[in-house]
Amino acid sequence: MIARDLMTPNPTTLTAQASVAEAWELMRELEIRHVPVVQDGTLVGMLSDRDLARVDLARMLAMPIVNVMSSDVIAVEPETELGEIIELLIEHRIGALPVVQPDTREVVGIVSYIDVLRAVEDRLEDE
Repeated sequence: MIARDLMTPNPTTLTAQASVAEAWELMRELEIRHVPVVQDGTLVGMLSDRDLARVDLARMLAMPIVNVMSSDVIAVEPETELGEIIELLIEHRIGALPVVQPDTREVVGIVSYIDVLRAVEDRLEDE
């Protein structure tokens, strides 16, 4: 099984200039915990609910998310194997990995630990 089989295609993204308030509202409305941050279609960061939990939201709602996002993003390609995805999630203690095209880093999907658990559950049921 590879990332393409697990990922949520065409995930919601934000630009680095989006405000913390916009990101908070989007994540709350869509009930998501991870949002890839793009600039001109290229992955430049990742924003998680943990990033937002570290900021004083009352004072920072107008601040651009570039100030709170993670910019050292670990991403996978559509052909990345499930085993490698699991290793990355565990090793880096992260909840999701953006799936990007190898040549452009265009975000084409996102794989969360929930997607991985569903895949493992499906395999166990097949046995």
